[in-house]
Amino acid sequence: MRLPSSAAGWTIAVFGALALLLGAVGLIRPETTLELLGFEVLRPAERAVGDHTRTFVIASSMASFNMGVYYLLAAWQDWRPFFGFTVVFRLVTFTVFTVLVLTDAAPARFFGVALWEGLGAVATGAALWYDRHRNGNQPVTATGAGG
Repeated sequence: MRLPSSAAGWTIAVFGALALLLGAVGLIRPETTLELLGFEVLRPAERAVGDHTRTFVIASSMASFNMGVYYLLAAWQDWRPFFGFTVVFRLVTFTVFTVLVLTDAAPARFFGVALWEGLGAVATGAALWYDRHRNGNQPVTATGAGG
């Protein structure tokens, strides 16, 4: 595998590596994920019958782990259409997670996730702009400027 060849590719690679790492943490120790997000962590004996919080965190962590792999593969292939796609959907994620905090459906610390998504979207969007203008306003493809 090769390193990303564009600024946008690097933003995707960093996000992918962190998603993979945090997904692995949640798979191994879901309580750590809950603590990082500001949720109360209960001992198994304290959980109500039918409380599947731990199961849900593990499932979400598996999704994060998989997403990390997808992002890393996209970065290594310099798959620019994917980069642009992530900007839009990370901004949607920022909005949804911010609303969860503002409506008290999630603890205030959960806004860190929203901020991470929003800043990641802006960083990738700015990097896409930079890459395009660095190459004389030609689209940058996997084979280089201008395709």
